[in-house]
Amino acid sequence: MAPERNTGAGAEAELPEYAGHYQLESCLGSGGMGVVHLARSTSGMKLAVKVVHAEFAKDPEFRGRFRQEVGAARRVSGAFTASVVDADPEAERPWMATLFIPGPTLSDHVKRNGPMAPAQLRRLMAGLAEALRDIHRVGVVHRDLKPSNVLLAEDGPKVIDFGISRPKDSELRTETGKLIGTPPFMAPEQFRRPREVGPAADVFALGSVLVHAATGRGPFDSDSPYVVAYQVVHDEPDLTGVPENLAPLVLRCLAKEPEDRPTPDELMRELRSVAASYDTQAFIPAQRTADVTGPEPGEPEPRPRRRPRRKAVLPAVALVLVAVGALASVPLLDGGASAPRTTTRTTTAPSAAVGFGTWQTTPLATGMPQCSYSGKLICGQSGLVFALDPADGALLWRHSVATAPRSGPPVVSGGLVQPLTDQSRRLEALDPASGGTRWKRTMPAYDGLQPAGSMLLLTGADGQVTGVDSASGRTRWERRIPGQSIPYFASFAGDPLAYATSTTGDGLSTQVAAIAPTSGDVQWATRLRGTLKPFGVSGGAVYFLAIDKATGGTTAIVRYDVRSGAARRVALPVSRFGARATVRGNVVYLLAAGGSLEAMDMDARRRLWILETSVSRGSAPVAAPACVYFTAADGRLLAVDARKGTLLGQTPPRLGRDSGQVTATLPAPVLAHNHVYATAPDGTVFAVNARNPSAW
Repeated sequence: MAPERNTGAGAEAELPEYAGHYQLESCLGSGGMGVVHLARSTSGMKLAVKVVHAEFAKDPEFRGRFRQEVGAARRVSGAFTASVVDADPEAERPWMATLFIPGPTLSDHVKRNGPMAPAQLRRLMAGLAEALRDIHRVGVVHRDLKPSNVLLAEDGPKVIDFGISRPKDSELRTETGKLIGTPPFMAPEQFRRPREVGPAADVFALGSVLVHAATGRGPFDSDSPYVVAYQVVHDEPDLTGVPENLAPLVLRCLAKEPEDRPTPDELMRELRSVAASYDTQAFIPAQRTADVTGPEPGEPEPRPRRRPRRKAVLPAVALVLVAVGALASVPLLDGGASAPRTTTRTTTAPSAAVGFGTWQTTPLATGMPQCSYSGKLICGQSGLVFALDPADGALLWRHSVATAPRSGPPVVSGGLVQPLTDQSRRLEALDPASGGTRWKRTMPAYDGLQPAGSMLLLTGADGQVTGVDSASGRTRWERRIPGQSIPYFASFAGDPLAYATSTTGDGLSTQVAAIAPTSGDVQWATRLRGTLKPFGVSGGAVYFLAIDKATGGTTAIVRYDVRSGAARRVALPVSRFGARATVRGNVVYLLAAGGSLEAMDMDARRRLWILETSVSRGSAPVAAPACVYFTAADGRLLAVDARKGTLLGQTPPRLGRDSGQVTATLPAPVLAHNHVYATAPDGTVFAVNARNPSAW
C-alpha cells in the first residue's frame, strides 16, 4: 500500500491507492483513527476498507486493539454484520476489508428523514436484537453500539465497527487519553466498573439507539459528555416521543443494573407480543418489509412519567470520571469468576441395567461448566476444576487453577487431568483420584493448546509447535509443521493422530497435515480447496466444514479419504452460519445458528432430513445410533431421532441469575453408561437417561 505524506488524523493530503490487493476508489467516511474507503477486489467485488491513520499505526497498543477488532469481527457469522473479507493488522498502515453493504447509517437516515415510524422502529429493534444475539453467542461484546455503527440494509440492520475507539468523537477520556465508548450510548457500568462490562451493556446501547431513531435525540442529552455521563449513571431516561407500545420495552433496556435488562432473545419474544404479525423464529426480507401500523390488542400499559432530572454538579461528575477505567474493547466472555458453593444434589432411582441414576447437582453458583468423561466426570469453570461421580453426581474433589479453562473441558491425558488454558504460560496436571497437583510447568507464551493422545500440543505465535508429555510435563519435541505458517490442531476420540490445518491468506486452499503426537512426524499431508475446518473422523476419512471466507457461513461438507486421497464435497442446500457438526458412519449431523439441525448422507450426497429446533444457539451435536443430542444456550438438553429428525425430548431451561451473560463456547453433552451428562448456565451439572428422552 502506498504511504501517505500526511500522518495526521484529519484530511489527508495523499490518499493510498491500494490496501493489499484492493484498489481504493473513494472515501466513505472518516473517524478519529481511520478512513473507510469504497474499494474493489481484483474480480470487481465492492468492499469497504478501513485504513488506519499513520500516526496510530506507529502505536503498538493501538495495533493490538486493531488485531482484536479484526478477530472479533471474524468471529461473528456475518448474517447481521459486515463480513470480514481480508485484513492485515501488521501492514505499515493496518487495514481491514469487509463486504460493502449499500445503505445509509441509522445516524444519516435520521438526519435526512427525521424520526422513524412505529413499524420501522419495531423492525429496527428486532433486527438489532438479532444482531446482538449473533454477536454475543460467539463471546463478543460490541461496547460501542450507536446510530453511526448501524447500517440500514435492504434485509435489515447490520452492526459494524468492532472495537476501534474514536477519541475525536467525544471529549470524554480517561487519564491516559483513551476513549472508552460514546457517552450517550454507554451503559452505567461502563462508567462505574468498566472491567465488569458484559452483553447487557449492548442491550442498554440498543435502548439508547431506539430512542434516537424514534426522536432524533438520545435518552440522555447534553452538550457536555461529562453531564451525559452523570445522567446515564443517575438520571431517568427521557422517552418523550417513543411510541407508547415500545416505551416499556425500551425502558427495560435502559435499566441501571445489567441484571434488570432483557436479553436479545427476551426482546424478540416481547416484540412478538407487540406486533402479532411479527415472527421471531424466521427473519426473511419479506417480513422485514411488511408494514404493521396502528395499535395491537394487548399492548403494554403507557410508560410511567419521567422523574425530574437532577442537576449535574461538578463534584459528582468528577466521581463518575474517577470511576472510569482503561479501555478494554470486545472481550471474550468465559463466564465471570464465581465463588464455589455447597453442592446440592437431586437423584432418582438408579437404572436397573447399569446402576446409574438420573441426578442434578450445582457445584457452582453460576457459569456453565465444561465436562469430559474418563471413569468420572471431570469438569472446569471459572478457575476451578472438579470431579463428579457419574453414578449419582457426588462431588469427589475440587481444585483451583490459575486461569479459567478456555479451549475446552479438562481432559485426562497421560493418566492425569489436564486443565486447558489457552494463552497462558502455566501448565498443570492433576491426580484424577484426588485432584492434587502432580506437576507444574511454566512455558513460553503460546496461542493454542490441543490435547492429543498422551501429549499436549502447544502452538506459538511464530508457528513453532511444542509437544509436551502429559504424564511428566517434559518437552518431547519442538518443530515447525512443513507447509504451515501457524497451524491449528484438532484431535478426535479414538484417533491416534492430530490434524494440523493452515489456510492461505486468500482462503482458496487449506493445507492439512496428520501428525503423530508423540514425535511430531508428519504421517501424511494434502492441500484441499477452500477454507476448511476439521470436525471429525469416521471410516478412515477426515471430515471438514467448508466455510465461505466472505460471509463466514458453512457452504459444504468435505470428506477426505486417507487411503485413496480422494476428496468428496457435498454442498449444503443453504449456507449455514455458526455451524457445529459431528459424524457417525457416513452421516453428518450439523447444527447451525438459529436451531436448524440437519442430517447429510455423504455417500448419497443428499440431505436426509432437517429440523427447525428454535434454539438460538447450540453446542456441537453428539450422535448415538438412535439419537442426536445437543445443549442450548438456555441450559436445555435436546434429543432428536437420528433417523427421522423428530424431536424426542428436552429438559427444562436452567438459565440462572446471570441470564445476561453469554458463554464463549457451549459445551457439548457427554455420553456414557446409557446416560447423557450436560451442564447449564446456572452452574448445574445433570444426568438423564439417554434411552428415554420423552421422560426428561
